[in-house]
Amino acid sequence: MKINLAYGQTGLAVELPDEGATVIEPHYVPGLSNESEALRQALRSPIDKPPLRELVRAEQTVAITVCDITRPMPSARVLPVLLEELAHVPREQIAIIIATGTHRANTPEELERMLGREVVRDYQIINHSAFDQETLKDLGQTPNGIPIRLNRRWVESDVRITTGFVEPHFFAGFSGGPKMVAPGMAAFETIFQLHNAPLIGHPNATWGITEGNPIHDAIRQIARQTGVDFSVDVIINRDHQITSVFAGELFAAHAAACRSAKRTAMRAVNEPFDVVITTNSGYPLDMNLYQAVKGMSAAARVVRDGGTIICAAECADGLPEHGEYKQILASARSPQELLSQINSPGYARHDQWTVQVQAQIQMRAKVLLKSSYLSAEQVRAAHLEPVENIEEALKEVMRKKGAQTRICALPQGPQTIPYVERG
Repeated sequence: MKINLAYGQTGLAVELPDEGATVIEPHYVPGLSNESEALRQALRSPIDKPPLRELVRAEQTVAITVCDITRPMPSARVLPVLLEELAHVPREQIAIIIATGTHRANTPEELERMLGREVVRDYQIINHSAFDQETLKDLGQTPNGIPIRLNRRWVESDVRITTGFVEPHFFAGFSGGPKMVAPGMAAFETIFQLHNAPLIGHPNATWGITEGNPIHDAIRQIARQTGVDFSVDVIINRDHQITSVFAGELFAAHAAACRSAKRTAMRAVNEPFDVVITTNSGYPLDMNLYQAVKGMSAAARVVRDGGTIICAAECADGLPEHGEYKQILASARSPQELLSQINSPGYARHDQWTVQVQAQIQMRAKVLLKSSYLSAEQVRAAHLEPVENIEEALKEVMRKKGAQTRICALPQGPQTIPYVERG
């Protein structure tokens, strides 16, 4: 059985045994025949809001938040239609803010690729920084004490519009919607509190859960307290084509998008597997190892305790070098030590949340990594086992476990979220 794993921009062909291998992918939904018209109709007939062009007056300032380079959001196709509906607003009154969270700023070349050359040329583009105090504004705190500091340009705009794409998220439940406010445009201290060790360790902080997920509950609270005037969420397929558009009131539109994404992405299995081969959905999601933990997390939902996860992630951007993910991994000798550190009183470091998720996975299963850009030494330093050839690695596992080894492959990685359906 030959399959093609989503890996970088070209994919990676892998051969699996004909017997004992299960391939799980999202329900494929074809792209819309006319994306622009679907977007236009959603903006003109939104959920629980007046049409966008009627909502915004010509004298008002507008801020639009968009995904950064680590997300396959088709902003270059969404923004032109959205901006057409705002043609009565002078361009100098509109700012497009890249919701980087704590990620690095996007380069001019990346911005053109993400947003389109004309948009970059004609509109003010702002790379949000979670660390630049001059560009942040205090807005109090949530009822449970999370400080709210957001991008100043966003907060001070008359009209605030989020754009995003919705897929299951490994600890926030689903992406898109209110996540485009926080963590997308939040200060580090806000982001840290949304990703602290107790919240990350909560059993409901996982794929597909929003209500009762303490992380998503807090994200919604921040968006509710600070206000969003209009929201646009899309769902995309493996070809990055838009399959659905949901626009209007933030929470109503996002809830509808989540219901749709759940039907497409979440797939039930009867029992766990000995080996799960996964990806991080290819470029741009597998640009670095930090992001690839999502693919490992998807696999962890259906791997047996003591089983093996083989993750294929190109990691063209390294671990990466920015942030503290690399330094935290290097600060302990094992995943168990990492968890002890992170859960110790007073521990607080940037990127600890992804290390925590990775270590939690490694307490249950061995994780092997196929990467074209990370050296074997770099992979081992990240507490993972490097592999050059996935087929050979699989054969080695099968030699140890025997002919009855149950194998699962997730070619699209976290675009598919499998789960064991308990009888």
